[in-house]
Amino acid sequence: MKAAIVLLLFMTMTTQSQTKTSLHYLVREPKIKTQHPPVIILMHGVGSNETDLFSLADQFPDNFLVIAARGPLTLSHDRFGWFHVDFGSGKPVINFEEHERSRKLITDFISEIKTIYNVDPTQVYLGGFSQGGIMSYSVALTNPELIKGIAVMSGRLLQEIRALAKTPEALKNLEVFISHGKEDALLGIDYAHDAKQWLEQKGITPEYHEYNAAHQLLPQMTTDMLLWLIKTSK
Repeated sequence: MKAAIVLLLFMTMTTQSQTKTSLHYLVREPKIKTQHPPVIILMHGVGSNETDLFSLADQFPDNFLVIAARGPLTLSHDRFGWFHVDFGSGKPVINFEEHERSRKLITDFISEIKTIYNVDPTQVYLGGFSQGGIMSYSVALTNPELIKGIAVMSGRLLQEIRALAKTPEALKNLEVFISHGKEDALLGIDYAHDAKQWLEQKGITPEYHEYNAAHQLLPQMTTDMLLWLIKTSK
């Protein structure tokens, strides 16, 4: 009996290791099982890793599949990113080629996660902090047919991606949550104001929150984001 259990565990581990995806990730499977669960894919900021936002996994609704993805660029030990960025000029200057490779990887990853976990294709959400928020904007605005909503925390909407964004008609059903700290010295609050204004010009009314905070993720930010997710996923 014990040998059979060991064999079953080995077979399960082998099957999981054979599943190739575009990005490395951690997963919290739904606590309440449904045939086609909704999913949120979380993306960390530059210099962090998938364990960062995954620490929030158990706060998400029990019916959600929660995925925390790792950026494809290794910056140093346990530090990853979606693209390199230079703040030498006082403003962030990105490596757009790396950004575009990451955007393609995330798009492929979404399709892979849909297949592996049989998720509801109409209930796919992205959530990201800082650089992860940037990637959430970029993927959703260029592939709105894949995404129900995005939660952008302390991020910005790239000028480079605006020309690639789909039409207002294609974007009209996209749900957007924005949160940002008023004292953010890395990505100033003006980036949040600018993104909100641009989205509104495209016919999107984001749920918008400002906080007395720096470039950080506070409990209240998480609470507000989760309330938004529950409301929009009904």
